[in-house]
Amino acid sequence: MDKVFSPRDIEQRLYAHWEANGWFAPRGAGAPFCIVIPPPNVTGTLHMGHAFQDTIMDALTRYHRMRGADTLWQPGTDHAGIATQMVVERQLAAEGKRRTSMTRDAFIERVWEWKAHSGGTIARQLRRLGASVDWSRDRFTMDPGLSAAVTEVFVKLHEDGLIYRGKRLVNWDPVLLTAVSDLEVLSEEEDGHLWHLRYPLADGSGHVVVATTRPETMLGDTAVAVHPDDDRYRALVGRDIALPLTERRIPVVADTYVDPAFGSGCVKITPAHDFNDYEVGERHGLPKLNIFTPQASINDDAPERFRGLDRFEARKRVVAELEAAGLVERIEAHKLKVPRGDRTRAVIEPYLTDQWYVRVAPLAQPAIEAVERGDIRFVPGNWSKTYFEWMRNIKDWCVSRQLWWGHRIPAWYDAAGRVYVGRDEADARRRHNLAPDLPLTRDPDVLDTWFSSALWPFSTLGWPARTPELAKFYPTSVLVTGFDIIFFWVARMVMFGLKFMDGRPPFRDVYIHGLIRDGEGQKMSKSKGNVIDPLDIVDGIDLESLVAKRTTGLMQPHLAPAIEKTTRRQFPQGIEPYGTDALRFTFAALATQSRDISFDLGRVAGYRNFCNKLWNAARFALLMVESTGDTGAADASDFPIADRWIRSRLGRTLEAVDAAFAEYRFDYAATALYEFTWYEFCDWYLELAKPVLQGEAGAAAQRTARRTLLETLEILLRALHPLMPFITEEIWQRIAPLAGRAGATVMLAPWPARADLPVDEAAEAEAAWIQRVILVLRQVRGEMNIAPSRRIPVLASHGSAGDTERLARHGLYLTRLAGLERIDVLAAGAHPPAAATALAGDLQLHVPMAGLIDAGAEIERLGKLIAKNENELKKARGKLANENFVRNAPPDVVAQERERIAGFERDLAQLGPQLARVRSLLPAP
Repeated sequence: MDKVFSPRDIEQRLYAHWEANGWFAPRGAGAPFCIVIPPPNVTGTLHMGHAFQDTIMDALTRYHRMRGADTLWQPGTDHAGIATQMVVERQLAAEGKRRTSMTRDAFIERVWEWKAHSGGTIARQLRRLGASVDWSRDRFTMDPGLSAAVTEVFVKLHEDGLIYRGKRLVNWDPVLLTAVSDLEVLSEEEDGHLWHLRYPLADGSGHVVVATTRPETMLGDTAVAVHPDDDRYRALVGRDIALPLTERRIPVVADTYVDPAFGSGCVKITPAHDFNDYEVGERHGLPKLNIFTPQASINDDAPERFRGLDRFEARKRVVAELEAAGLVERIEAHKLKVPRGDRTRAVIEPYLTDQWYVRVAPLAQPAIEAVERGDIRFVPGNWSKTYFEWMRNIKDWCVSRQLWWGHRIPAWYDAAGRVYVGRDEADARRRHNLAPDLPLTRDPDVLDTWFSSALWPFSTLGWPARTPELAKFYPTSVLVTGFDIIFFWVARMVMFGLKFMDGRPPFRDVYIHGLIRDGEGQKMSKSKGNVIDPLDIVDGIDLESLVAKRTTGLMQPHLAPAIEKTTRRQFPQGIEPYGTDALRFTFAALATQSRDISFDLGRVAGYRNFCNKLWNAARFALLMVESTGDTGAADASDFPIADRWIRSRLGRTLEAVDAAFAEYRFDYAATALYEFTWYEFCDWYLELAKPVLQGEAGAAAQRTARRTLLETLEILLRALHPLMPFITEEIWQRIAPLAGRAGATVMLAPWPARADLPVDEAAEAEAAWIQRVILVLRQVRGEMNIAPSRRIPVLASHGSAGDTERLARHGLYLTRLAGLERIDVLAAGAHPPAAATALAGDLQLHVPMAGLIDAGAEIERLGKLIAKNENELKKARGKLANENFVRNAPPDVVAQERERIAGFERDLAQLGPQLARVRSLLPAP
């Protein structure tokens, strides 16, 4: 093995080897285990959130593959309608072309060309992260098979009366000229104004005051609402308002939507341009007056003098005319949430337009019941409450988008506007008995990207065909995703899965992970300049390249100087290469059940050190074996104590890891493996084994230690593999043959069985005693500044017969690891010479000071130790003197506190006389 672990030298080589051998594909006769990857946008690159959840999914996949499951991790990408269309339109603009100057088919062909050349970025990144997906089954939501599934679902839903076309409010992007989903709308707080307007009563008897942040929409008002229990306005209900700047009258209506304590208690109602107002309008049968064009200019339904004005120019004109008429009571500075398109930054308008909708309520009820019955389990369980809240208040789903790229809606219209749905035009004509020569025009809209994503768990397995893969792997085992798309994706998959897969849910578990934030707890975004590309952590990046990456292509270019400044401050040397395994282990360690997860590069650096620790341990093991060439079998019936102990501790670690994976506590798994590897295997076992491996305990013990070292390391590599695939494979290839483990790759080796490593309580107790003695003697050496190379004599006293036996039995470990010259046991009643004393339970260990220790320094050390024990004793006694504590604390906690008091009292009884002895050595003042 190379002296230094270099991830760059092994990762891509190993991944290519795995992929070339087809080891990611399902295999074996075990129970099926399947995960479908949340399909990332084909236009995008993997961000930290992707890398985080892909690490979790790969860990689960590798874990279950090693446990013998017939494992499929299904990969794929989403066609990302709006995002992809925008990318290609920008390319066309750079060439001086426009989409609208092309035919639809020509534009679609251009998109496919773009995908062929640039659509593989995600796949390359997944490979760099070690994702063991079955690439032979890679899917794209616009593939022919998946497109056929989308058409089939649309047609069947339409047949069942669950898809309809209607005029309702949608989020409208006036730049893209399409409806967008709530997830594509960013609501950010901005500085604005609140205009308080006077609306005169039609009979001239007075006025009411309404407040609005969008005064231009008053041109579309069709009512003023008050609360039915508001005595101030009860007499106005049913009367008319003379709507300013128009020649229309609008009624005053009573509705509980109005908060009488907010503002004047009067609310202007614009059903065509506000979602809440739309609901009020539906309840009162109000007209819906749309005053905007698709580009958000004033249309012909407004007074003529405003027509053609941009909405913000119209706002100025409306306010000016109202002020001139004396109808503006006051204007206040006001902070408000402004909805903007996540891609265009344009202010989104609630817009009344004809769209296709899924009637969701009949689909939602079975989806609610599936979770209530336990057919689907959310982890953590509290996310089921979020799911229920959304599902029980669900609205019909707008599924049409005014785009060219996507699944075109399978509906055709005749000249009279009648609609005909079918799998294709011929099917639509056949279904509706249409004459062959009747002219039909296909609906120009495409379906919401989330529509095809909702089919992902079964469409990727071949549905609507009843394929063997569908029979085997559906329902899938677990979905791994973020909380922000529980409604947009998870709930819709549940509804469609139950509907089209005979009442079977699409997955059994839904593991909801937190949101990765930066080290200061801020959401990562390009506009903040705190985004980190996970592959920059893997491979490293210099400062200038990092600055360029963060400041190029910003939607708000004016932010570039601030982002550059922040980047140079945070990463003055750029980002070092840490390797994939260190990044993956960091993600696993961060996978708590928190909603927000702060990412700190310092953690990655720490886990890179962990990789180096493992690498060096493997080099040591190979060195020990190669120095003798003896790797034969040892007699397991008479393992030395260190070997029995490490096997027992490894068994407990495997038990903890299995339990952690079962409950999706990857942080617990990472902690258990880290602590065993670093503290127990490397820090203790290798040190305990060194003298044995070097032959100081005889040939038989040496052979046993070599066997234990190799077997423990080999098992540990298998246990670490799901989280750290590359370094474990590289080391395992060298260690496994020596440990008697056959196989071509660690990823197909069996998961280590806990039963093969039973708990050995006696060995653990014995090892704990050895460690305690070594640690207290090391503490004395450190406190008294005794050079590590200097061997010291130790005298033991006040120990039990068992202590005396252990001192003799484990002399080799103690002398080597504590740096001792010898250990002698004082005769009963004998007093030690002036010495530094350490306590290991009842056992007193004395390091004679002659020639070793400064008496003054030892007095100071003992004084501090006594003061510490006295302070702890005082606190413990205080707890037991508190009746509430004794009465309310669990009995074992109270008992533990009494044991602590006894221990402090015992230690003080021993330390006092020792301090007196040392003081007696000092010359009289």
